[in-house]
Amino acid sequence: MHTRRIGDVEVSAIGLGAMPMSIEGRPDEERSLATVHAALDAGVTLIDTADAYHLHADEVGHNETLVAKALASHDRGGEVLVATKGGHLRPGDGSWTLDGSPRHLKEACEASLRRLGVEAIGLYQFHRPDPKVPYAESVGAVRELLDEGKIRMAGISNANPEQIRQAQDILGGRLVSVQNQFSPAFRSSEPELRLCDELGIAFLPWSPLGGIAKAGELGSAHGAFARIAEQHGVSPQRVCLAWMLAKSPVVVPIPGASRPETIRDSAAASDLVLTDTELAELDAA
Repeated sequence: MHTRRIGDVEVSAIGLGAMPMSIEGRPDEERSLATVHAALDAGVTLIDTADAYHLHADEVGHNETLVAKALASHDRGGEVLVATKGGHLRPGDGSWTLDGSPRHLKEACEASLRRLGVEAIGLYQFHRPDPKVPYAESVGAVRELLDEGKIRMAGISNANPEQIRQAQDILGGRLVSVQNQFSPAFRSSEPELRLCDELGIAFLPWSPLGGIAKAGELGSAHGAFARIAEQHGVSPQRVCLAWMLAKSPVVVPIPGASRPETIRDSAAASDLVLTDTELAELDAA
């Protein structure tokens, strides 16, 4: 597995998005644990989670607890950077709500620390801007968590270029990651990706394969990915992740998975080298 950097930490070039193991359609715990273990066996050392990755109102942090259990039961668990997030909530009726208030973010961080069983969270990211709270206040709370040693590194998610620059300023140049949606079907985060490349900040594409429901449709929806995959004898999903990796050395995709075979295939994208002609074709697809 090739590696990249988030802040001062070296991580696998492909991470694991753990959300599918805790929300709608989630598998049983045995398969989820096997999926995380398969990721570690494939060389994955970055796992993305959040306190909002759960189904029911009484199981906040389901995914964090699951990830912690999986890491504790694998001999390479201690090598993993766990990235979690706060500021998003799920009331339990299928909806997603926001609370970017400093009080909530600090309480959420404390709860995440307990569930993950760590003294400091490796990477803590403000999950999504809350229109009811000034962005500077939300990021300011993350800065305080960083200064207090509750978190080792700070990031933001679902941010635009102005918010990236603002967060970098508020954090005193210590912003290490931006986690935005980016996939063949959703390319509007290109400006954020370019800015992260310019600033040397890790860019973590979420739903890089198009999301849980549509990952399997990637080849049929975007013919160039299917054609190039066939030429290499690999899956369109693997081609997609290799294409993202080629965009910039700051890109670290975090494809979601809930099956061991899925994350094994994604992890192999680290070794797939595409030609400039193929990359241009995929850019235009």
